[in-house]
Amino acid sequence: MKSKWMITFLIPLVLLLMVLGWVLKNGAGVEREPAAPIEVLNVEQIKIKPNGFELDVNNTGPEALTISQVIVDDSVWNFSMTPDSILNRFEDGKITINYPWVKGDPHTILLISENGIITEAVIDAASLTPEFSWDNVLNYGFIGFYVGIVPITLGLLWYPFMKRLKRSWVNAILALTVGLLLFLFFGTLFDGFEIGADVPSVFQGNMVVIISTVLTCLLLIGFDQYQQQRQKSKGTPIGIALLMATGIGLHNFGEGLAIGSSFALGEAALGTFLIIGFTLHNITEGIGIAAPLLKTNPKISQFVLLGTIAGAPAILGTWFGGFVFSPIWGAVFLGIGAGAILQVIFVISKMLIEDHKKNNEPAVSWMNFAGFTIGILIMYFTAFFVKF
Repeated sequence: MKSKWMITFLIPLVLLLMVLGWVLKNGAGVEREPAAPIEVLNVEQIKIKPNGFELDVNNTGPEALTISQVIVDDSVWNFSMTPDSILNRFEDGKITINYPWVKGDPHTILLISENGIITEAVIDAASLTPEFSWDNVLNYGFIGFYVGIVPITLGLLWYPFMKRLKRSWVNAILALTVGLLLFLFFGTLFDGFEIGADVPSVFQGNMVVIISTVLTCLLLIGFDQYQQQRQKSKGTPIGIALLMATGIGLHNFGEGLAIGSSFALGEAALGTFLIIGFTLHNITEGIGIAAPLLKTNPKISQFVLLGTIAGAPAILGTWFGGFVFSPIWGAVFLGIGAGAILQVIFVISKMLIEDHKKNNEPAVSWMNFAGFTIGILIMYFTAFFVKF
């Protein structure tokens, strides 16, 4: 009986493999030469050195390609390439161009393949790319500390004031937190899509963001339910606050990416603008983290832990964005952040609904609706300091 069951599985599988093998061997039956060679060269990063430019490139096309010529600002220019001018599929290469660039000026680089396919790389305003040094590590770390840990800690300081509020007001603040997190979720998701657009098309950057979001959310929900089942209890307030701090921390990692990569690309004015905007924006996140703890008496050490979990990733993000930023990893991390935030929205909403149900009250009261709306509006208007 068992052997028959296995045969019913194997027969369709073998037939499928036979069909695929025939197609690979004989083709689809339509023999047409492509109108032009299919070549896709991806410029992953442009580093501006004192003596010229250094481009990290990757062949994401279906076949090998050869870089035969480089044009900089309408002039053919000498270049060297490692490991070789021929790149196999998915192979990385480094192109070095000695060029007398001018600080603050735009420059256009054209990479021409042996088949005449042109790949353009644009430098909007030339500026030396920061090199890895302990001074830069310290400076970037301070920026991440100022953007992540400081504003979240300031937000947590409102806990004593919120602690004195009545239950209805506490629930309104939880609803406000859901509004804050919902805005953060969509903001993180859209930031992921923006970075995903820079990922080579073969890696499907936007799908990477969506997959990371869905899997992270489901994984965290499953883990949370497993923990509750083991302990035979519902989620504790400190547990929910830790989940929220983790989700916000992953979001702040994305903010650090934006700041670090801005300075790495020489856009210091934009980087400074983002620092001010994110600092104002992140104060509200500290309020959101404190909200689940209003019915308990947490220790100071727990507040320190929550502030560190939520804020420290901004430091890591600033280092990552400034020194080793990669679009594909940026898409993965922002997708994970969006998934973590979505899971926290689910947990807090469930907690809020159960509390109102226990007290025979409607979950969507006017106070809760007002808190939810205010949460979204706070994030919307503070985002004016970030968007440009």
